[in-house]
Amino acid sequence: MAVLLLVRHGHSTANADAVLAGWSDGVGLTDRGRGEVERLADRLADLEVVRVVSSPLQRCRETAELLLPSLGAVGVDVADDLGECHYGAWTGRRIAELTREPLWRTVQDDPASARFPDSETYAAESLREMSDRMVAAVTRLDAEVEAEHGADAVWVVVSHGDPIKAVVADAMGAGLPGLQRVHVDPASVSVVRRARDRGLVLAVNSSGDGLADRLRALSAAAKRADVPDADSTVGGGTG
Repeated sequence: MAVLLLVRHGHSTANADAVLAGWSDGVGLTDRGRGEVERLADRLADLEVVRVVSSPLQRCRETAELLLPSLGAVGVDVADDLGECHYGAWTGRRIAELTREPLWRTVQDDPASARFPDSETYAAESLREMSDRMVAAVTRLDAEVEAEHGADAVWVVVSHGDPIKAVVADAMGAGLPGLQRVHVDPASVSVVRRARDRGLVLAVNSSGDGLADRLRALSAAAKRADVPDADSTVGGGTG
């Protein structure tokens, strides 16, 4: 079956502020994020990629456009159902504040029952709804790629932390209960291959950084956002 590269957008202005961006407007890549994506493009340059599909949000579209010259794909398709989780009233709030909300523990310990609070400004959904739409979108697009380009085709999705985690957890067979056991950094790539009714995980959170540097960066980012030990940052790590 076709090989899917799941790329998380590069470091964003919301990551820099340790804010849960969600579907906020105007969240683009930082200079650091553009550098990360350029390095990722170099790592992927030897691959023959047949299709690139992006979330509609700015930070993902910027990431996809920076990758495109190295990938040799014709262009970037945009699919709304690859977008970020709809966090409702949590949108735009600082991660450090959210860790003190009762819902935070539900998100960590029982993600299958977690639904984000409604808002007059932003749509809200449950983690299950997010996971179902993301997995369905990837399954549909994967079938299209294989039908057009064959079973060995390589294609790319550019999306967000929680949606990518959902696809990886599904491919591992862990499903939604395993969502918070997966970590994906900005500008990382995870690789899955779907075969019949199951998935195979080939790589997770590959960034190309040295391991010692990556572990120090993860620790610093968690402290900056005030995320409790062993918890997973909602929206994905801030990098």
